[in-house]
Amino acid sequence: MTTAPDARTSLSVVICAYTLDRWDDLCAAVDSVRGQHRPPEELLLVVDHCPELARRAERQWQGVRVVRNEQRRGLSGARNTGVRAARGDIVAFLDDDAAAAPDWSTRLLAGYRDPEVLGVGGLVRPRWETGRPGWFPGEFDWVVGCSYRGLPERPAAIRNFTGANMSFRRAEAVSAGGFRLDLGRIGTRPVGCEETEFCLRLTASHPEAVLRYEPAAVVHHHVPPARATWAYFRARCYAEGRSKAVVAQHTGPRPALASERRYLRHTLPAAVLRSLRRADLRSAGALCAGAGITLLGYTVGRAGLLLPRPSVPALRPARSPR
Repeated sequence: MTTAPDARTSLSVVICAYTLDRWDDLCAAVDSVRGQHRPPEELLLVVDHCPELARRAERQWQGVRVVRNEQRRGLSGARNTGVRAARGDIVAFLDDDAAAAPDWSTRLLAGYRDPEVLGVGGLVRPRWETGRPGWFPGEFDWVVGCSYRGLPERPAAIRNFTGANMSFRRAEAVSAGGFRLDLGRIGTRPVGCEETEFCLRLTASHPEAVLRYEPAAVVHHHVPPARATWAYFRARCYAEGRSKAVVAQHTGPRPALASERRYLRHTLPAAVLRSLRRADLRSAGALCAGAGITLLGYTVGRAGLLLPRPSVPALRPARSPR
């Protein structure tokens, strides 16, 4: 097992981007990393098959390593490229539309003082461009890529992280094989769960390992108006169910759905009751509808309808980790 970090522990931050449409958000993300109280040893921007974005980024920033995605188009391939290119002992991921709090890197690295910890993830707060819709319950903030109500409020072991704010020991990430290419967002298509599958695979190969959730390590995730709609909510819930079916196919239903069972049995019923006590029928309806649509997506996925063709993990340890 890797030893605990000391002052010499190095950090690489990877931001993956695929479009010029998020340029302002990307600039904010880069600025937030460069402004850390404990700056990382390197910042990598992995550009996902968008040559114009890569050229503009190279002109814009000195000291930022701009790397082209060397794998299949999509977030998983871009992350794998970032892990392969990184030189740090710890590799942290920040979304291109998220900005990290100034003490983010310090909070993440502190979690690695325990040598059993293979990964540390933090809190992702939504930054609603037009305000949170009145019907949108906090228990479904995962729909917009953020931490949801029901996660631990204090540091704790956790099954998997939210992709906008997570980090891993690089050597173990390489050894585990990286993120699967049949999972992960491609462009604007709202698919996911590649973080869940990767975290399950990582801990399966290291049964004594811990994935630590540190809510004090905060990033703020931009939520544009297009994601504050019922249509997006519905599509994202269905895609989540489909994606969970793929994860269950690879890891087995028991580990793949352990957190979801607790969520369905405890978190959502309690939320529905709170909404009903407040006579907030819109939120109660969204909670029930979201659960039902997600279950429908999972059922369709498990039935084998429209499932993507499975592929093997795509990151191989081509060189020895530093």
